[in-house]
Amino acid sequence: MSTATHTPRRYRYYDLLLAAFVTVLLCSNLIGAGKAATITLPLLGEVSYGAGILFFPISYLFGDILTEVYGYAHDRRAVWAGFAALSFAAIMSIVVLSLTPAQSDYMTQYQLGLETVFGNTWRIVIASIVAFWAGSLANGYVMAKMKIWSRGKHLWMRTIGSTAVGEAIDSSLFYMLAFYAIWPTEQVIAVAIAQYFLKTGWEVVMTPVTYQVVGWLKRKEQEDYLDIGTNFTPFKLSL
Repeated sequence: MSTATHTPRRYRYYDLLLAAFVTVLLCSNLIGAGKAATITLPLLGEVSYGAGILFFPISYLFGDILTEVYGYAHDRRAVWAGFAALSFAAIMSIVVLSLTPAQSDYMTQYQLGLETVFGNTWRIVIASIVAFWAGSLANGYVMAKMKIWSRGKHLWMRTIGSTAVGEAIDSSLFYMLAFYAIWPTEQVIAVAIAQYFLKTGWEVVMTPVTYQVVGWLKRKEQEDYLDIGTNFTPFKLSL
């Protein structure tokens, strides 16, 4: 089991996981964010949610895998890559929407479609990016610390526990930053709680998959990182 005192090494699959992680984040914001869907849950009844929830919890699954196999520093780098990708996509969405469309009925309707899908307010854009950054780094931090405390045992407890903390921060920040004083406070809290349980529930359901992927990667990479001596500052890109 490697520790943070060793010189960082190159891995066969880290770059592929990083690319997949960023892809999932972009899909959650570009494909799913524009659709509101409903689901009927026990006790809660009919709950509305953004379709992006199908994608976003997978990013926490990636975060758990990256931290468990490669360590907190590699997960932190992936989070910053995701932060940069989301920021770039948000800026380019603003730029593209601001361009004057060609004078035709087709382009007029196309512009309306773009504005519907990508025309989020600045509050929603900022809330989404900030909540992702804070929640994902908290998820990685808790995951790494719990691995030290548990001496590498009980992976299920670490994945679910870290996701519970990360998603609590993510959901709280997003809905308060995006909708406070716009929606009734009671609605903000209710939707945030519903989203929290839906996202955390994803982690529980995906636990067997996490075990399989983590086990396979540890064998292939010959790595099982333990973050003893790691600098856990979130404001760092180096390994």
